[in-house]
Amino acid sequence: MSMRTPSRLTRRQFTATAGAAVAAFTIVPRCAAARSAETPPSEKLNIAGIGVGGMGAGDINNVAPGNNIVALCDVDQNRSGGTFQKFPDAKPYRDFRKMFDEQEKNIDAVVVATPDHTHAVAAMAAIKRGKHVYCEKPLAHSVYEVRQLMKAAAEHRVVTQLGNQGHSSESIRVFCEWIWDGAIGKVHTIHAGCRAVNSGVDALPRLKEQHDVPTHLDWDLWLGPALDRPYHPAYLPGAWRGWVPFGNGTIGDWICHVVDPVFWALDLGAPKTILAEAQNYDPKTQGDAYPKGDKVTFEFPAKGERGPITLCWYSGTEPIPRAEALEADRKPVETGAYVLGDQGTIMYGSHGAGGVRIIPEAKMKEYKLPEKTLPRTRGHHQDWLEAIRSGGKAGSDFAYGGPLTEIAMLGVIGFKLLGTKLEWDAAQMRFTNCDEANQYVNPPYRSGWSL
Repeated sequence: MSMRTPSRLTRRQFTATAGAAVAAFTIVPRCAAARSAETPPSEKLNIAGIGVGGMGAGDINNVAPGNNIVALCDVDQNRSGGTFQKFPDAKPYRDFRKMFDEQEKNIDAVVVATPDHTHAVAAMAAIKRGKHVYCEKPLAHSVYEVRQLMKAAAEHRVVTQLGNQGHSSESIRVFCEWIWDGAIGKVHTIHAGCRAVNSGVDALPRLKEQHDVPTHLDWDLWLGPALDRPYHPAYLPGAWRGWVPFGNGTIGDWICHVVDPVFWALDLGAPKTILAEAQNYDPKTQGDAYPKGDKVTFEFPAKGERGPITLCWYSGTEPIPRAEALEADRKPVETGAYVLGDQGTIMYGSHGAGGVRIIPEAKMKEYKLPEKTLPRTRGHHQDWLEAIRSGGKAGSDFAYGGPLTEIAMLGVIGFKLLGTKLEWDAAQMRFTNCDEANQYVNPPYRSGWSL
């Protein structure tokens, strides 16, 4: 189907109209490859990138075909150097605030791929200027930030997308269709996790060392809203995920991928309780870093026609327990989930990889596959771009990706109070049985930074 803009609209009128009409789901967007060759100037979007090394480089490469990359911003010139070289026509910046001051009228959409602790300030700066936003997961660094981004995106009516690419995959749709078909009956328990270790525990003793800030890095801008602390190479370029002030550990990095299928299929919503456990970890002395391994148990209340559900999350050195239904000679899930129903078990991998299978295999062979009922997409970035052009809604917009991220943020708070079963009131955004936990819902910002 055609997504072309009516010729009477200018590109700017078009993008403004798209941002003001976020409503319908885009059914089948045109192929990205075709668009890169066909896109008329009136349909090209002017896109800026904030955080364009690492994952950000991949994001920019994915949204560049058929569009204009007009500005790039990164505080680490070494990490982002390749992206700046690849797009020499894009205006370079270190401070996204200066970028918006100078380029606001030239930008239609923004890709945010900074470390977790600066997601919210960068995304909010774009949203308040009416820019469409693609933000890497997790959406933010606290529950409060998640809620504020969701509210602002709705108020400014911009098209948003969380960077959990598996949401646009075939596998997640297959899983949903099977669950809704009753393939394993009523789901009651989920065991999910990721074996990656994102922890700074081993590096804690090294923080006493003093290091000069590299000339290629603006440390003050890299810190952003995080409270002041000296530079240390233990934090970056890639290890920041293991540190509480900057990242959200393995749980924050992977819940938006691994839990996405069950979140969608079962309409999980917010948990009512959270219980975190971790071996060989003391939050009072090691709380600046995440544990190497953990288990977090979330209890979700009954909703609609489904009953209550228990979700057990396992990170790092704490493996997902092998499902009883899995044959002895089959490889267990390491990053993914086992979903237990009263009539069977489904296993799946993350990112849309690893497939979706009923176990044991004999039951898979007996199952009559249902018809495909969900719309398919042709890529996560393309889903966002087509939603902007059509005035539609991306599949994992902040209204969806925000509550999904919030589950991880609640688990992170659980690490501060190991062994305490926290009771969460999502509507009031507070814990009802532990005042100490409420201080972590909206941690303080460094002076000079705000949403």
